[in-house]
Amino acid sequence: MADAAAPHIVVFDSGLGGLSVLKAIRAARPDLRITYLADTAGFPYGNLSEPRVVRRVGMLMERTIAQVSPDLVVIACNTASTLVLPSLRAAYPIPFVGTVPAVKPAAETTRSGLFSVLATPGTVKRDYTQALIHTFAFHLDVTLVGAAKLAALAEAHLRGERVDDAAILHEIRPAFKDRKGRRTDTIVLACTHYPLIADRLAAVAPWEVTWIDPAPAIARRVTTFLPPARSGGIGGGRAVFTAATEREDALREILAPFGVSEIVVEPLVREAV
Repeated sequence: MADAAAPHIVVFDSGLGGLSVLKAIRAARPDLRITYLADTAGFPYGNLSEPRVVRRVGMLMERTIAQVSPDLVVIACNTASTLVLPSLRAAYPIPFVGTVPAVKPAAETTRSGLFSVLATPGTVKRDYTQALIHTFAFHLDVTLVGAAKLAALAEAHLRGERVDDAAILHEIRPAFKDRKGRRTDTIVLACTHYPLIADRLAAVAPWEVTWIDPAPAIARRVTTFLPPARSGGIGGGRAVFTAATEREDALREILAPFGVSEIVVEPLVREAV
């Protein structure tokens, strides 16, 4: 039974990628009440200008925080995290937990000295990503790969659409390097969509590597801001999308294992141009 007094958090992403983070949070704290917020009308954020992403996320946070008064917000999107976290933390008194490329864990994991950061083109070009590499992996050989279509392929796969192995391989192949007898042995999944197709990635990979999924670390971070669970109940959940889907029945099946039973469509009233 759900605990009405359990903390209420918001998990935000541009699409369904944030479900990889929601899954880890649910495993750590099944009692939480969760609103999953997805800006599906703006997906993918890599196609939008940085100012437009900032405006859209700002408007969505303003509306959602006013509606549900969450105890904490998770920005489960690398692109949004690198752009909006400072302004959101300055504007609201609640904790914001972001998602950034797991460069430090990858640097600690690699044995060959070669690892790759598999991300969206927007995350790859961010100064924040370069700073992480300069700080934690300056002594290693790091390959940045901006996979232009992989997030969309993951989204399509999750929605039950057919996605060819060849299309996935084309997106991840540049992350695999073989240099003077040394091979890439670790790959950072620097987009929350990618862990959703981790089995597909492993199946088509040119060779075996360690995939770094940031979701468990994000879940641990979330728990540090919240009081301990008071009951063994399962928290309720709802999903809010900014655009309707033609396959709501399939979407309900996708969301059900995450404790999300209600789907709401709330378009942005003011268009961020």
